[in-house]
Amino acid sequence: MKTECTPKPLELHDLGKRQVIAKFNGGKISSDTGVLLLRELETRLPIIERLARCFVDYRHADYVEHDVVSLLKQRIYALALGYEDLNDHDALRVDPLLAVACNKRDPEGRHRRRAVDRGAALAGKSTLNRLELGDPEQAAQHRYKKIVADRTAIDDLMVDLFIESHELPPEQIILDIDATDDPIHGEQEGRFFHGYYKAYCYLPLYIFCGEQLLCARLRQANQDAAAGTVDELARIIPRLRQAWPEVEIILRGDAGFCRDEILRWCEDNGVDYVIGLAKNPCLIRAIETELDEAKRRHADSGKPERVFRDFSYRTRSSWSTSRRVIGKAEHLSRGRNPRFIVTSLSSDRIDGQTLYEQVYCARGDMENRIKEQQMDLFADRTSTHGMHSNQLRLYLSSFAYILLQSLRRIGLKGTVLDKAQCGSIRLKLLKIGALIRVTTRKVWIACSESYPYADLFTQVLEQLQRPPPQPC
Repeated sequence: MKTECTPKPLELHDLGKRQVIAKFNGGKISSDTGVLLLRELETRLPIIERLARCFVDYRHADYVEHDVVSLLKQRIYALALGYEDLNDHDALRVDPLLAVACNKRDPEGRHRRRAVDRGAALAGKSTLNRLELGDPEQAAQHRYKKIVADRTAIDDLMVDLFIESHELPPEQIILDIDATDDPIHGEQEGRFFHGYYKAYCYLPLYIFCGEQLLCARLRQANQDAAAGTVDELARIIPRLRQAWPEVEIILRGDAGFCRDEILRWCEDNGVDYVIGLAKNPCLIRAIETELDEAKRRHADSGKPERVFRDFSYRTRSSWSTSRRVIGKAEHLSRGRNPRFIVTSLSSDRIDGQTLYEQVYCARGDMENRIKEQQMDLFADRTSTHGMHSNQLRLYLSSFAYILLQSLRRIGLKGTVLDKAQCGSIRLKLLKIGALIRVTTRKVWIACSESYPYADLFTQVLEQLQRPPPQPC
């Protein structure tokens, strides 16, 4: 229990003749009232409850106060609210509003078994830490770390949630694949130096479809950026085809994924691709005429000019067959800027310029999604020692992203925030001050009268509580 004492006043600069005095004695006030929207979303789409089924809990049921569902809700909601550290939870565990979001029937923790825990309805950092550190090979016999995640089940759930988000089978989906760096600053398992990023890091692999996340795989950095891509595609594509037998699937990625193994797998499994191709002297020679034409146009217009060439190309030894390549011969104020992509889509179906400018270049938006996870939802907080526990942290960040993306897709549809990134959603909809009062029959939440987005909050709540459309 916290020591009862009179908070020391904080003296600020005067306002005219008035003194400005602050104290941390306002009572049960939460700065995270928007977590109630996440609770409503979870009621409609039980994302975290389904995630909890992907864990095996070896704890004795008679001694469990915090089940896996409430532990995961507490951790994932906190990430969405901006609390990246486990240490934050020693203060958050006394927040009755977060306890309400986690469906704790005793939101003030008045009736906890141990006197030392009373007043804190939620789990502390140590309990949450044991959730993350459960080792699949030792959990059943371990004294403390008795909760373990089933990685295969979690991977499958991410794909299932993507499929279920569609009311009707899509005619076409484009899967964006990319790798990024996750810098590490300790002696974590799998620590390697990466020459491109000039840092010790992990090299996580992401697969998105539009804004929706299908794969987040933590990998060591001592390997090619495309390593493991075929394994992930072989896992995801059959599940998509099982749900949507007629869907057209296109794989899109940068030149780091232009590997014959990946291209051949796509060709053998009916998956089209649009992949960046690293330039080399042979490719540049193939578009010399177009480069000269772009230079001439640039000299006349003074603006960047592009000329495209569509041709068949095969490497000397690394490719098993010839493939369609589109070359972009571009001339800028700083000089030539040749770029290339390789694709399985035929020229009869789509011309090279359209394919490059409207299809391939759109992959850049995926980097915004990765940025949301890394910067807004702390996917790079992989500071535990083991790879398996750091992978679990990446999963928790991923499901925080899935939760906020679902809020954006359902609750924010048609509002001014329907394209907002996770950080903006947190700032404008989740970080709301309110006074909390818990009585025998009600939880009273008095929100700030000066909150500028009250009408938007009400609109989002109404959309979340609206019955979901029935599948056709």
